[in-house]
Amino acid sequence: MAYILAIETSTKNCSVSLFKREKLLLTKEEASDKYSHNEKLTIFIKQLLSQLKIEIKQLDAVAIGKGPGSYTGLRIGTATAKGLCYSLNIPLISVCSLKAMAFSMSRESKYKIFCPMIDAKRMEVFSAIYDSNNVELREVKADIVNEKTYKPFLSEKMLFFGDGAIKCKEVINNKNAQFLENIFPSSRDFGFLAHQKFINKEFEDIAYFEPFYLKDFIKG
Repeated sequence: MAYILAIETSTKNCSVSLFKREKLLLTKEEASDKYSHNEKLTIFIKQLLSQLKIEIKQLDAVAIGKGPGSYTGLRIGTATAKGLCYSLNIPLISVCSLKAMAFSMSRESKYKIFCPMIDAKRMEVFSAIYDSNNVELREVKADIVNEKTYKPFLSEKMLFFGDGAIKCKEVINNKNAQFLENIFPSSRDFGFLAHQKFINKEFEDIAYFEPFYLKDFIKG
């Protein structure tokens, strides 16, 4: 059956979804500037399972968005995911938050190059670059945004998206660059990636897994 609970807390969007294999059943999420993940996360999980009439013991795995992103948000999500996996004796799956964003966008867009971005404060963003087949063209990095940062990739139509995209919009003046700002990592985008890892048994060591902070500390 493979019920996979997905948790994404790397930004201000507190997001929980349940998948049956890779099919999305339901999502509960809320993007709040208050970063109220500590209050909302367990409530969303309980509401989600209750609405679907699924008992928590029926879960087969938990998938966590491993970041990069908010230090506090990632720790809350990871602690919750680990706790569930320990108590239910089920595997933990990690999904790169940026890769999930790119995978979702590439299925719905005509662009050749995709750059998901998460705000890292000031003029910094966490970003990676993917092609339309979700192949990574450049690894996840913390970028200081200026007019030259992404120039090598702008020979083709390129979509910058996420809550960090507004910073690029202010400094990148290129006809091939397009921007979508109000998009956040969401657990609803984990289905295919998480299920593939489940099938291939690509599980994390629950005791030692740590999210991908990328920087030592990002408040929020």
